[in-house]
Amino acid sequence: MTAPARAGLPRELRIIGGQWKRSKLPVADVPGLRPTPDRVRETVFNWLGNDLDGWRCLDAFAGAGGLGFEAASRGASEVTLIERESRLLRNLHDVHARLKAGPSVRIVAGDASAWMARQAPQTFELVFLDPPFGADLFAPAVKAACRLVVPGGLVYLEADREFQATDFPGEHLTRYRHGRAGAVHFHLFQRAEPGYTAPESSAAPKEPA
Repeated sequence: MTAPARAGLPRELRIIGGQWKRSKLPVADVPGLRPTPDRVRETVFNWLGNDLDGWRCLDAFAGAGGLGFEAASRGASEVTLIERESRLLRNLHDVHARLKAGPSVRIVAGDASAWMARQAPQTFELVFLDPPFGADLFAPAVKAACRLVVPGGLVYLEADREFQATDFPGEHLTRYRHGRAGAVHFHLFQRAEPGYTAPESSAAPKEPA
């Protein structure tokens, strides 16, 4: 018998924009899973400018895959989703097959923090971070993500409290946007290296060399 879904946990998400608009993503009843709500993703991708053509994106704690598949739907050239829970991995692979996402969307089984530590620096324009709230991973995840994004690149952080760029000393971050939905705070930080001037009217990262 299938256990009933926990109260308040949606059974599915939907992709909001792009080529897979209105496609549905299943949400498994897995302890600790807290998928990014549709309205939060809509706000975040409005901040990003909706069209991510050519961007390389990492969804480091993928869960149901809402952030990663949304980025791919909106034109990201490469999207990597990292997840370690077997049931969530099966769902991600099922969605990948149903959408015919192809090799530009890669699903990796493993621990997000360990995976990020092994990657070459400056390989992504955008890293999504939505770690388990009770695991105290916010600071180490942001540090790892900052190493992976290009100068002017972006780090999205979802957390149970508000963060400022000064909470991550030494990472050369500026806080571009912050929002709140109930108990969830969501942030968009930009990696601003010394000598780099952020765009005034767009969240788009600087073009990679």
